[in-house]
Amino acid sequence: MTERRLFCFGLGYSACALAACLKAAGWRIAGTTRDADKAAALCDQGIEAFVFDRGLPLADPAAALRGATHILSSVPPEAEGDPVIDHHAADLLACDGIQWVGYLSTTGVYGDRMGAWVDEDSVLEPTGARGHRRVAAERAWLELYAQNGLPVHLFRLAGIYGPGRNALASVRAGKARRIDKPGQVFSRIHVEDIAKVLEASLAHPNPGRAYNLCDDDPTPPAEVIAHACDLLGVAPPPLVPFEQAELSPMARSFYRDNKRVSNRRIKMELGVALAYPDYKMGLKALLAAETRG
Repeated sequence: MTERRLFCFGLGYSACALAACLKAAGWRIAGTTRDADKAAALCDQGIEAFVFDRGLPLADPAAALRGATHILSSVPPEAEGDPVIDHHAADLLACDGIQWVGYLSTTGVYGDRMGAWVDEDSVLEPTGARGHRRVAAERAWLELYAQNGLPVHLFRLAGIYGPGRNALASVRAGKARRIDKPGQVFSRIHVEDIAKVLEASLAHPNPGRAYNLCDDDPTPPAEVIAHACDLLGVAPPPLVPFEQAELSPMARSFYRDNKRVSNRRIKMELGVALAYPDYKMGLKALLAAETRG
């Protein structure tokens, strides 16, 4: 069997979850980070790491990408565009043997639906600048497939949680807030389930396809915090009306969109059975893992 090598543009939280699964299965892993010290630490862990950023493209892209069979990009677009495409689209097209390309996008591309359901065939109607950048980046990646045959897949991620990044950690840190905006719901996805979906796509590629990555339970965020407090045996913070909440512009922008996201496609087409189909199961498992640790 040809050696499989995953190259990740952006070895962040989600990409590293996938990388850990594939590395355990014998894959070679390589990728980028913006920080030279982190790159060195990743190299010590057996991951080939390179420094990359908007103003710092790969020094030798042919060498970095040599032998890559699969590509994952989790680098977010900027006002100027998608930095991976801007700097290295031609390098990707010059690679021989790329079997799969994944681009990690966001369910923010659907915009606000006032609590209604959306699926992958819904019209993209982003409400803010970041959402519009994501739509533009998706289209740029899909053009590489349509015009050049690069086997691109889109993955639209809901709110990500997992070890070290969850409502339990927020409560313990004293940063948890319960914002009351009647009717508001968010979808979310455990990082282990992100890796599971990506692995399923690797096994069953379908270039040009988009997939929503979320659990079965769109829920008001205040309920998630309350449940985390219940698990920890502490009193929940008081509800704060949205209009009175002192939120950063970015935090406030998340509340601009209200929708329920369907995950039917990952189940029907990829055969994915979520390990954590709702936040209660996810938080319970995270707490149990912390207790064992």
